[in-house]
Amino acid sequence: MSEHDWTEVVGAIGIFALIISVFTVTVVQLAKTRRTRLELARADDYRRLAETAAQAQAENARLLATMDGRLGGMETRMTTLERVLREVE
Repeated sequence: MSEHDWTEVVGAIGIFALIISVFTVTVVQLAKTRRTRLELARADDYRRLAETAAQAQAENARLLATMDGRLGGMETRMTTLERVLREVE
């Protein structure tokens, strides 16, 4: 082989290595970008789920307070009714 043949072989190997490196870096960066987008979408879904859960919890607390008030009123009326029934006996 002549001197030019070795230069061409080394140059071809170098170009091939460069193309493989650029391709690998591009694929890795695209994969990282996609993974980041999916993580952001998942975080947004979790945020919406947390907001919905907080609203449901607040609504449940409001309903529980209403039921507690009604139960207290019923307890008062039941006590009055028991007292009236004892007086009637």
